[in-house]
Amino acid sequence: MVVNALRAVLPERAVLFQAEDTRPYECDGLSVFTQLPMVVVLPDSEEQVVAILKICNALKVRIVPRGAGTGLSGGALPIADGVVLSTARMSRIVNVDPYARTAVVQPGVRNLAISEAVAQHGLYYAPDPSSQIACSIGGNVAENSGGVHCLKYGLTVHNVMRVRMVTIEGDVIELGGTALDAPGLDLLPVFIGSEGMLGVVTEVTVRLIPKPRQARVILASFDDVVKGGNAVAGVIAAGIIPAGLEMMDKTSSRMVEPFVKAGYDIDAEAILLCESDGIPEEVEEEIARMIAVLEKSGATAIAVSNSEEERLRFWSGRKNAFPAAGRISPDYYCIDGTIPRRALADVLLGIQRMEEKYGLRCANVFHAGDGNLHPLILFDANQEGEFHRAEMFGAEILEMCVEFGGSITGEHGVGLEKINQMCVQFSRSEMDAFLAVKAAFDPPMLLNPTKAIPTLQRCAEYGKMHVRRGMLKFADLPRF
Repeated sequence: MVVNALRAVLPERAVLFQAEDTRPYECDGLSVFTQLPMVVVLPDSEEQVVAILKICNALKVRIVPRGAGTGLSGGALPIADGVVLSTARMSRIVNVDPYARTAVVQPGVRNLAISEAVAQHGLYYAPDPSSQIACSIGGNVAENSGGVHCLKYGLTVHNVMRVRMVTIEGDVIELGGTALDAPGLDLLPVFIGSEGMLGVVTEVTVRLIPKPRQARVILASFDDVVKGGNAVAGVIAAGIIPAGLEMMDKTSSRMVEPFVKAGYDIDAEAILLCESDGIPEEVEEEIARMIAVLEKSGATAIAVSNSEEERLRFWSGRKNAFPAAGRISPDYYCIDGTIPRRALADVLLGIQRMEEKYGLRCANVFHAGDGNLHPLILFDANQEGEFHRAEMFGAEILEMCVEFGGSITGEHGVGLEKINQMCVQFSRSEMDAFLAVKAAFDPPMLLNPTKAIPTLQRCAEYGKMHVRRGMLKFADLPRF
């Protein structure tokens, strides 16, 4: 019935239901969880998205919106009796306005393709996830993606001006706008990062910025991770906002260097990548100020890029950290959490202790400037129990982030991966508020259900209750 109804409004090639056709959609970038969907639909226009949602709403069929499938939290994991709605074929750049510095794009446009399309105007799109060559702008909106330059230029939410989306009832709504303000409640930031739970994106207006006249990066080595972490705090405390400020530990450097030959010191306990961009005079001054801070913080070696080729080479190691992990481990599990910058060193030391506890290695890669962690837990799925230990390792890292005053996610979203840790970070009343927002957009609860917001039963089964200011509410009551 569902297939026939969808085929009535879509071309035959846009409705996939045979197992061999739906197999590529069984997971996103978190490939440890897989599920074949009942149907996959591939609309190429807003009108088709409207028709799909109206049919699914009428038949009470659940829907999982999907971008390029590069997400790392299981947010696009299918539902066995549901529909996967892929926006991959909606890949047109609708309009570029170099004077207003905006681009209007469909959700299937690749992140990097926007910058490539506007390069002739001396402009680019700032958010740059490591997967930018493949990830789509619709998926970036769903997860509020960032990247190595988010410290200075912000996440997706800071660079999107307007979103056009379709509700579960098939209504087309525009959130935000190109003016400085929009009437009514500002729902755009609510929608960005909502992981496909509120509606399906059909068009996005992004903000473009001028390409800097010059960019240079400092590569600094430290013989102690605490010194490296303190150097990050020192740079920010000095009033410097680098274009990028990344940290990698020794395991990461040794993992990456043979792969890309970026010029990293593989004997250093930690390395920092600090980038400055702008006019040449501004860059020269900022580089000098950052070098002074790094030297004072105990850097054992400092190198500065002297050409664009060398700058890209320094960054290539950080950008290729994830694929490089495959050189030293059969499998890896990428964690995404956020902490205050002052806690960087403490968290690194905590992760080192967890390596011994779980008997697994961990390569640490951080968006250090904004405290966004990306530990890569290395394991072998062919060894019985190793993935379970990796999951427990990752859960403990995320819960440590909360203990230090941080968050369980920075840019990957919650999806299915971190849903238990939501029980740690938020109280039941806060999660009820999240569900109320979802119900306002999606009354039948058909859009990406079971993701991001846990039920009370799940929290009880996980055994986590919310603690605030050291106090547990109703502490006298028995716990599950």
